[in-house]
Amino acid sequence: MMEEIWKVDPQLAEAICYEIERQADKLELIASENFASLAVLQAQGCVMTNKYAEGYPAKRYYGGCQWVDVAEDLARERAKALFDCDHVNVQPHSGTQANMAVYMAVLKPGDTILSMDLAHGGHLSHGAPVSFSGELYQVVFYGVDREKETIDFDQVRDLALKHRPKLIVVGASAYPRTIDFAPFREIADEVGAHIMADIAHIAGLVATGLHPSPIPYCEFVTTTTHKTLRGPRGGMIMCREEFAQVIDKTLFPGIQGGPLMHVIAAKAVAFKEALTPEFKVYQQQILKNARALAQALKDRGFRLVSGGTDNHLMLVDLQSKGITGKEAEWALEEAAITVNKNMIPFDPQKPFIASGIRIGTPAVTTRGMKEKEMGAIGEWIARVLENPGQDVRREVAKEVRDLCERFPLYQVLRRECGGFS
Repeated sequence: MMEEIWKVDPQLAEAICYEIERQADKLELIASENFASLAVLQAQGCVMTNKYAEGYPAKRYYGGCQWVDVAEDLARERAKALFDCDHVNVQPHSGTQANMAVYMAVLKPGDTILSMDLAHGGHLSHGAPVSFSGELYQVVFYGVDREKETIDFDQVRDLALKHRPKLIVVGASAYPRTIDFAPFREIADEVGAHIMADIAHIAGLVATGLHPSPIPYCEFVTTTTHKTLRGPRGGMIMCREEFAQVIDKTLFPGIQGGPLMHVIAAKAVAFKEALTPEFKVYQQQILKNARALAQALKDRGFRLVSGGTDNHLMLVDLQSKGITGKEAEWALEEAAITVNKNMIPFDPQKPFIASGIRIGTPAVTTRGMKEKEMGAIGEWIARVLENPGQDVRREVAKEVRDLCERFPLYQVLRRECGGFS
């Protein structure tokens, strides 16, 4: 895969090889990241990147689409089987564009959205002021209860009754607990609103029945295809049949041009992988690992938002440790552990500083690590964050690399880079 890149562009080839090494030699604990299979990577790099295919299968504006039609139909049918939904559009370039298509299909500028506050675990595209969603629509935010740190449904209902939103957005990028979709449906029916569930983070868990599905409760469900789904970077929209036509027209020609057919081919591969029994075992291990890592951190005196986790991620409150999220992210990076700083509910810090870090287990689980390794990882995180010295970071980095060697990643690609550095 790398030979031609080395010939044509050695500078870029070197950067790619360094990135392969970074992923292989460090612990990836960012909750929104994962490692796609070689089959997904190969599909994403295939000749379908050459094909323009504006429109949808059997209804294209270009000739020569018979084989990309096969790829898109495979992706659509597999996604429908995976999530048991009426209609799927696999063309969104990202989760944010999937959300945009839903908004523009059912809302007009200035309409009201009720969604989860970014500072409480929501997402930029759910109405943050710096996002198009916050600029185009009137957005009212709900959050979590200050004591339990779980969704405050009394607040959700009160805000819905007061503001009468046309759309209620359910879903989060940093919420460690199970989301109950049924109360949102009751509230939406009471005020005459539609619901869009954004399951970008929990899609793999939903697909395997390890998290409740939003499909029975929501008119629209969006997701990314990476994260827990472990596919290529991209988005997807699921909806009830009555909304199929308006969703498809809003996405194309409404907000996107030609679809990325090589990415859609890779989505088809990922969905096939996700339909296997092995994928459910993998998702089960993600949950086991998250619980084990959460417990290891709690045993070392770290406070977790809401007290723990039901899914693939946890939020660690660092205030009692006298360190900010930004400082923790940097310290762990030097110890070969990759996390991201993250605000916690009612955070006194600004987003770029933050009082917490977000940790997830999908990527390390892909490598084959289990509960025993999570215990070690929790111990390393504690050692680094409780001891500011460089010596500790170097010691932990060596132990991390020893662990990574026991759970190798992308060995074929590493051999193709062989000794470049």
